[in-house]
Amino acid sequence: EYKWNYREQMVWQFLRGREGGSSPMENPSIHRHYTALTITREPWNRHGAEHEAVGCGNTSSGPVTFTVTTQTLFKPNEDGHTPQVMVLVGAPGMGKTMTVRKVMVEWGEGTLREQFDYVFCIDCKGIALPKEASVADLVSWCCPHQQVPTGKILSDQKILFIFDGFEALGFSLVQPEAELSSDPREVKPLEVTLMSLLKRTVLPEASLLITTRPTALQNLGQCLEGEYYTEILGFSAAMREEYFHRYFENARKADMAFRFARGNEILYSLCIIPVMSWTVCTILEQELCRKKNLLECSKATTRITMSYLSQLLEHRERNNPQVLQRFLLQLCSLAADGIWKHKVLFEEKEVKDRGLDQPDLLPLFLNEKISKEGEDHRKVYGFTHLHLQEFFAAMFYVLEDDEETVSDWERLEKDVNKLLESYSESRKDLNVTVRFLFGLVSQKSVDYLGKTTGCRISPQAREELLKWLQQRHRGISHPGQALKLSELDTFHFLFEINEKSFAQSALSCFTDLDLQDTKLSLYDQMALSFCIQQWGGLGHVTLRGCFFHQQDPRVELNPLVPCSGALEAGGRAGAIAELRQEELHCPIHLLCQALRHPGSALGVLRLQWCRLSQSCCAELAALLAEHPSLAWLELGDSTLGDGGVRLLCEGLRRPGCHLRVLR
Repeated sequence: EYKWNYREQMVWQFLRGREGGSSPMENPSIHRHYTALTITREPWNRHGAEHEAVGCGNTSSGPVTFTVTTQTLFKPNEDGHTPQVMVLVGAPGMGKTMTVRKVMVEWGEGTLREQFDYVFCIDCKGIALPKEASVADLVSWCCPHQQVPTGKILSDQKILFIFDGFEALGFSLVQPEAELSSDPREVKPLEVTLMSLLKRTVLPEASLLITTRPTALQNLGQCLEGEYYTEILGFSAAMREEYFHRYFENARKADMAFRFARGNEILYSLCIIPVMSWTVCTILEQELCRKKNLLECSKATTRITMSYLSQLLEHRERNNPQVLQRFLLQLCSLAADGIWKHKVLFEEKEVKDRGLDQPDLLPLFLNEKISKEGEDHRKVYGFTHLHLQEFFAAMFYVLEDDEETVSDWERLEKDVNKLLESYSESRKDLNVTVRFLFGLVSQKSVDYLGKTTGCRISPQAREELLKWLQQRHRGISHPGQALKLSELDTFHFLFEINEKSFAQSALSCFTDLDLQDTKLSLYDQMALSFCIQQWGGLGHVTLRGCFFHQQDPRVELNPLVPCSGALEAGGRAGAIAELRQEELHCPIHLLCQALRHPGSALGVLRLQWCRLSQSCCAELAALLAEHPSLAWLELGDSTLGDGGVRLLCEGLRRPGCHLRVLR
């Protein structure tokens, strides 16, 4: 009866998240939100390179890994051995606590009952543990009832102890063997009792599941025997899509949000980190509530990444903001140094020399890894994701600092122009860093970063970025020629800062847009659309061999934009209905909507070999019918069909059409 009540209580407790969970991500319903993670079991032993691959998402060739689930963590492995001690390793936000909750719920609901009679979970992060306790005390503490039959539970029962967030305990794992206990009722200092469980001197038949960040691995490995290691690598591509659908109860919203994220390569890559997927979904959900559609969403990559940073820092102590600011400045310096040198792993000395070896901050940003060279083992560190290193590298170039925060041992040159010149000339691998640069100098980013971290963004960096954009394309055009933009990255940079006045200033000296052989994702189209709407002097648009990613009309239709009002003013109700239907399937919908913005000076539009279909003619007809200055249209495709020509003619017949040349 007690076991039944305990299981029922655990299901109720872990389905909803324990009080004081470490983040909002850890408090949704398990059944509704939990998405299977990529968890690999590493076939290491303590005497080899046991931690060689853990902690940095290692992708190099090495020992074969085996994907496991919560239900197979303690199943016999390929050699028939059943693990008793399992260490689950993962960077912050990778889903360790959610995995623990899943284990507890599955046991309570019966899935894992054949493996364990009792499962006890000790949250090392969010609770105040007693200074002295026996194993029996720990069991009683885990149980929500006053009268606990610890004698019956601890005798002849298959027990699993879970220690979630082991690195948070913070005490020494080195205890004299003579001090260890073999009696589960013997009261000892807490560290001795826990060490007795780890060393298996007490309840040697019990199983252990320990979740930890990579930084605690080396110390933990010294006190375990016969342990197995598993690492959470995050969400696969299929899992990312599944997570979005689980997060949004509405399938239409889930499709919209996922397509938005999928179209942004940086965001989509970062969504391998579960807490980043949660951050993206949370922000996009807010956008959908306000605007109904993500085609009007202005949440750029930088702002979403800063929300992730804020989430990491949310529960740390903020009594001394100067400590955090100095730490971030040095972290950014390390990131920038690595980006310049094509380096993603850093020696322990580099970390310590910069003063980054702070136990409450370091694990949030850097993963510890044990690297083996010959017989030597040494610690190295890497950022959780390359794009996060690029984000902090960009911060290095725009943050204001004072002399006290700069290390004397090494001063990395903080020259934004040098970075931009290197990107323009040869270092195209700096694209993401440069994109983050633009996002960080927006006024919203300046305010947000100041509020969450106390760090200040230099106003000079903003002026340097604007000047670079205005000058970077001048050398391409000959004297007397119109100045044209022909690189998509410019539009991404302006979309990242997402300020109309900045975009207008940057684009004011250009008159032509010329893109060739470019595949335009939804996010590319959004960036292009944003810039065109701020581009008052745009007179010529030429797109040759460009492919527009087709949006699903069921989920991408923008209900806030009226359908071709000028066309509806006339008769031909049947043709108008057809026009409106075709608009729903049009891959150039965003482009045409942007070109219809008030004040547009567009005179020439060339769409050549862009694989336009009949559906595109509805949007083009609406553009022709409304645009006051569009005089020249070239369509270099043979796929429009008779139906497309009919739709186009509807626009040509309208009184508002000023077209002089059709090719």
